[in-house]
Amino acid sequence: MSRHELAMQTLRLGTVIPATPLALDSGRKFDKRRQRLLMRYYLAAGAGGIATAVHTTQFEIRRPEYNLFEPVLETVAEEIERHERDTGKSVVRIAGVCGPAGQAAREAATARALGYDAVLLSPGGLGGMTEAELIDRTKAVASVMPVIAFYLQPAAGGRLFTYPYWERIFEIENVVAVKAASFNRYQTSELVRAAALSPKAEQITLYTGNDDNIVVDLLTKYRFAKNGKIVEKRFSGGLLGHWSVWTHQVVRMFEQIKRAVAEDIIPAELLTLAAEVTDANSAVFDTAHGFAGCIPGVHEVLRRQGLLEGAWCLNPEEVLSPGQAEEIERVCRMYPHLNDDDFVAQRLQEWMVGIS
Repeated sequence: MSRHELAMQTLRLGTVIPATPLALDSGRKFDKRRQRLLMRYYLAAGAGGIATAVHTTQFEIRRPEYNLFEPVLETVAEEIERHERDTGKSVVRIAGVCGPAGQAAREAATARALGYDAVLLSPGGLGGMTEAELIDRTKAVASVMPVIAFYLQPAAGGRLFTYPYWERIFEIENVVAVKAASFNRYQTSELVRAAALSPKAEQITLYTGNDDNIVVDLLTKYRFAKNGKIVEKRFSGGLLGHWSVWTHQVVRMFEQIKRAVAEDIIPAELLTLAAEVTDANSAVFDTAHGFAGCIPGVHEVLRRQGLLEGAWCLNPEEVLSPGQAEEIERVCRMYPHLNDDDFVAQRLQEWMVGIS
């Protein structure tokens, strides 16, 4: 199989996909060296895929004054290619695309030219479009390359969708997966039902982006009745901004969950772990202030480990919320088994060798 075919196979089976942040220097300029360092960390940690140019990477990278969409995609792709040459593994390359149909299709074409395998199609900022228009937009992008559909929570710029909307989305030939990030049990269940009952059910892979419910999403077997038959569907992996921190421990957790699912025995300790992960995510993603500090929170964790120089964002007003640094410190102390500080400390200098 080709590299792309192997990567798509990994996507279908389910894997750990961090939604990667943007590395900046103290002048808020793109720090290519630190971006490369981050990629080396995620790949050494065992991530099966990388998603970039997504919300965690800051949508502002597309603005003319920054013009970072293509440079970021190129830098990430180069590090993945280096890793693939060194290991013989194929890593799933996912690019976020957004905006109206024309913009999203152009961004998808750029991603395809740079060797990406699929695009995560954001509905953010398109509140004025009807569901029918968004379905046509998905078809336009899917004609360029494989699409991961996206249920994005309203607090992050998304919107609520009807069940018929998802039915039609899952009919589109080149829609290969969906990221559920509604942060809502009712909407998540409806999304899974539409995927499970779709004629293309076997071709739609579910990825959790529900940062409030990561572990339980991965443990749950959904079951629905259709024409007198029982249909089952599971989340196969995760595509998350939360997984861009402490990624080595995330991979270990993911393997533990997969073993429990395969044995059909869910240890009670995994439910405790689920609550701990949610608490840690609350601190990093700043739920106390409506997610205002979610991206700086990710940056702060990586800064503490020496992977980033600072928690800077392109928007100078996007900073840690009051008390957020203390909350991050709290969860680091309270749940040491969730972080991978030692893993990073032991390898940081090695990863930095040869970075330019």
